[in-house]
Amino acid sequence: MKISQDIRRTHGGSPQEAEEGMTQKSQEFAAGGNRVYLPIAD
Repeated sequence: MKISQDIRRTHGGSPQEAEEGMTQKSQEFAAGGNRVYLPIAD
């Protein structure tokens, strides 16, 4: 909880900003193939 509060305080605490950030990260995740574990690059 404290870490989440610190992040909100530092990087924007409004619910709208949080929703926009989550949407952006969701799009980045989808663009990366929706994979949690990516293959190791040689």
